[in-house]
Amino acid sequence: EEEKGQQIANVANWQRARNALAPSGETSHSHMADADEVVEPEVHDGHGLGYLQQTARDRRNVFAALMEAVKTHSLGQISHALYDVGGEYRRNM
Repeated sequence: EEEKGQQIANVANWQRARNALAPSGETSHSHMADADEVVEPEVHDGHGLGYLQQTARDRRNVFAALMEAVKTHSLGQISHALYDVGGEYRRNM
């Protein structure tokens, strides 16, 4: 239980330290960009969850956007952002 608490604290500290490097408005607890919000690549330069979400909505290759997002966001933040765009992933059987 102590180790679990330490890991949660480590993630919170990492997010505080790294999210400050992300473009403003792209981190906070509200990780989702509005569906009607246009996120310009020039403004975000490939960074941030909003750009990642817009890339997924446009059905473009998200690899480059993911590589930038992992520099400033945790796996949980990225997963939630993508879930908000596309819902739950279900593998074809």
